[in-house]
Amino acid sequence: MLEPRIQQQFFEAADLQNQAASILARPVAQAAEVLWGCFTNGAKVMVAGSDAGGALASVIGAAFAGRFERARPPLPAMTLRDDAGATLVQQILALGQPGDVFLALDTGGRSEPLRQAAEAAHNKDMTLIVLTGADIGPWRQMLLDTDVHIAVPHERAARVAETQLLVLHSLCDAVDLQLMGEQESL
Repeated sequence: MLEPRIQQQFFEAADLQNQAASILARPVAQAAEVLWGCFTNGAKVMVAGSDAGGALASVIGAAFAGRFERARPPLPAMTLRDDAGATLVQQILALGQPGDVFLALDTGGRSEPLRQAAEAAHNKDMTLIVLTGADIGPWRQMLLDTDVHIAVPHERAARVAETQLLVLHSLCDAVDLQLMGEQESL
């Protein structure tokens, strides 16, 4: 009884990732270019997320500040946390600078704290990279032409988070490729 349901989870995830590959390749490449420009211009990336996006924010922040799949110099990236005694907005206002990037991971598409932080980032002349699911809700009205929106084409939060993790890994790989070139085969 459980095995067919579990198999269905894998099939659904695989179908979404196959579909997302062609839909998301361009915005992910655009986001990688924004991140590359940020890092090479001496700016930093500030990452925050809501729900499952909060855990994903920690993953990408650590991958940039530490390493992804191979050793490289640390990149200026920080994970913002809404439970750290200060709101996301306060952290953006205190630490954000023009030229920085705010990477927002909103699996449900309706996080008010993330949108408020994004508005503060715009006020600081920061660029936004926003990851959402298919339901982008109020994000649509606040994104500028210089921002990048990566919308996973699914409504279910679990599938969105799984695909967002793949997007984040793709961003790390693209930045590392731009920094260090192709990795030699073993």
